[in-house]
Amino acid sequence: MAKMEQWSAEAALGRRVLVVEDEPLIALALEETLAEHGFRVVASAQTVAVALRNIASAQFDVALLDLCIGAESVEPVADRLAAMGVPFVFTTGYGRSALPSAHATRPIVEKPFRTEALIAALVAALRRAAQDA
Repeated sequence: MAKMEQWSAEAALGRRVLVVEDEPLIALALEETLAEHGFRVVASAQTVAVALRNIASAQFDVALLDLCIGAESVEPVADRLAAMGVPFVFTTGYGRSALPSAHATRPIVEKPFRTEALIAALVAALRRAAQDA
C-alpha cells in the first residue's frame, strides 16, 4: 500500500459520511468509492430538504455536498453544517467561483473528480476539523 493510501485509510477508517448528491448514479458511485476507502456512508440525500432532515437525525463525521442539487443550492445545508462545526467538502462541475461567498474557502473537488482527490479532500477536512477542535 502506498504511503498516501495508508495515511488516507487510517484517517478514513469507520468515519461516518453524509452524501448530498442529486444524481443517483453519481451518489451510488460515491457511496461505493467511500466504502472501498474505509468510510461509512450513514445518510444520503438527493434534495436539500432531505439533507437537512438527515443532519437533524443522523450522526456523521464529515459531509460531501454537491453544490447544486437540482435547481437548489446546497448552501442551507453548508450553513447548518458550518454552524455545527461539521467538516464538509463541496463537489461541483462549476469551479470554486460558484461557491457561496460564506463558504468560499471550503474544500472543493471538481467534477469529474479522481478518487484520490476526493479521498484526500475528505481526509484533509477531517484533519483540519480535529486540529481546530
